[in-house]
Amino acid sequence: MVVVILFNTAHANEYAAEVKHAETSVQNGEYILAADLDYHLSPQANEALQNGVPLFWTIKIKLQQQHDFWLNKTLSKQTLRYELQYHALLNMYRVRNENTGEVRNFSTLTTALNTMATVRDLPLIAAKNLVADAHYLVAIKVFFDDDALPLPLQTQVIANSQWKLSSDWTQWNF
Repeated sequence: MVVVILFNTAHANEYAAEVKHAETSVQNGEYILAADLDYHLSPQANEALQNGVPLFWTIKIKLQQQHDFWLNKTLSKQTLRYELQYHALLNMYRVRNENTGEVRNFSTLTTALNTMATVRDLPLIAAKNLVADAHYLVAIKVFFDDDALPLPLQTQVIANSQWKLSSDWTQWNF
């Protein structure tokens, strides 16, 4: 069974990340997630990156069992965290997967962002742990970690829409 969800949402902020496509499927008795994200850097965020400031994003995924008369029960939570940095001396972009420690270098910003934008084969839950007649909800959100910015930049972020780089929660029934 495969559940495919395509999203085409409009954001008030043109620089916010967004979920373009998400899909859950069963492989070897386990539900897995595949998602395609899109990152839109603002001119200020791009300038900070070009000046050596690392930028951090966390992708949060949760699976919940829906209830009619009480709060939804969270069955699974996943987080993926990425650091994006530009090295001027090497003229290279570096993406570090904070979960695995894997570091990859890229010659263009587009390829670096595309690497962070692709989520594949992320296990959500074993199929045997789901109840047949229950209703489930999957949600995904990309958080830009403005608290990880240097302190002088943090004060600029508060009221500046160019630093609102997080997506909204995207959720669907499955």
